[in-house]
Amino acid sequence: MNVRNLAQSLIRLILGGLFIFSGVIKMNDPIGFSYKLDEYFGADVFNLPFLQPLVLPLAVFLVTFEVVLGLLMLLGYLRAFTFWSMAGLMAFFTFLTFYSAYFNKVTDCGCFGDAIPLTPWESFTKDVVLSVLIALYFALGLRHVKPVMSRFWARGVMGLAVFAMAFFTNWVYNHLPVWDFRAYKPGTDIAKAMAPAEELGLTPPQYDVVYTLRKGDEVMEVSGTDYVDQKWWEKPEWVMDAEATRTVKVAEGYEPPVHDFSIAPGGVDQTDIWLAYPESYWLVAYDFDRADMAQLERLCAEFQKLHDAGIPVVGLTSSGPEAVAALAARTGTTFPWSNGDGTALKTIVRSNPGVTHLRQGVVQAHYHFNDFPAAE
Repeated sequence: MNVRNLAQSLIRLILGGLFIFSGVIKMNDPIGFSYKLDEYFGADVFNLPFLQPLVLPLAVFLVTFEVVLGLLMLLGYLRAFTFWSMAGLMAFFTFLTFYSAYFNKVTDCGCFGDAIPLTPWESFTKDVVLSVLIALYFALGLRHVKPVMSRFWARGVMGLAVFAMAFFTNWVYNHLPVWDFRAYKPGTDIAKAMAPAEELGLTPPQYDVVYTLRKGDEVMEVSGTDYVDQKWWEKPEWVMDAEATRTVKVAEGYEPPVHDFSIAPGGVDQTDIWLAYPESYWLVAYDFDRADMAQLERLCAEFQKLHDAGIPVVGLTSSGPEAVAALAARTGTTFPWSNGDGTALKTIVRSNPGVTHLRQGVVQAHYHFNDFPAAE
């Protein structure tokens, strides 16, 4: 094997392997990937609201297509289609990650799901490297790519792969991710996961304010440190633009994986109390309007049984008090509800509604509404 063929084979292995790995990781949690797409299509980023109702089918299509391209690359089958499809995807995602990094819109691209969180600039760098590899792969000549098996067997492998992906995607959608990489995964001590860096003896991230100052048509950005040291407030000709002033991270540090979370029935923070119970259950329905209402009402009845048996149970939602009161009246339930941040609640369990079981604040298990109550 000459140098060209060796280099091309190595690039095929890298590209094919990464596309398959990235696709399977996101396929494990298609709902989580759909949340990330929803962020990109939101008003604060690309403002494409007409695509937001389509985020789940789009997420499933993208991760399936990603794995298919990875397999085609490894098999050396449909060479031109594979190259141009990969090049198109990488051009799109490179633009997406650059926009996200430069304008600080989405803090994690979701490229590898929750398994390998990447900062926006790390995501952009990764996409640039992959784009260069794709360009090199093309420069070495597509005609030199040799299939590893006959067309008949390649079609068989692709058919089996598509069937397996359909089965796997359907399973995790109707149950829960097979591999849980989230901050609330089973075994997590919520209190410890919420503890700030100072409490753990660690160094927190360091932030600084960047002031935008204007003098006529001149614009200058000054860090908070320089603003104080150079006494910019004593220069009246420079006017601060409050809307353009921003906070930036200047040094990495420990950040608690669990944040923006509390349990506060009736608006009274009782988080410590709930995390101290020997056993407790959370009914998580981050948004009633998007929940399977029949399943939510069924789970309310199951939770009322636990409540009547003296087991601490609480509902967690971002929906308003009126919606909670209406649900309680409709189901005849009396267990408490706490209002919280929708993004944090979506992270707890990938089911709306879903159930989380804890012992002394340590997550024991999560349940999709299709799997609760569990047999045990």
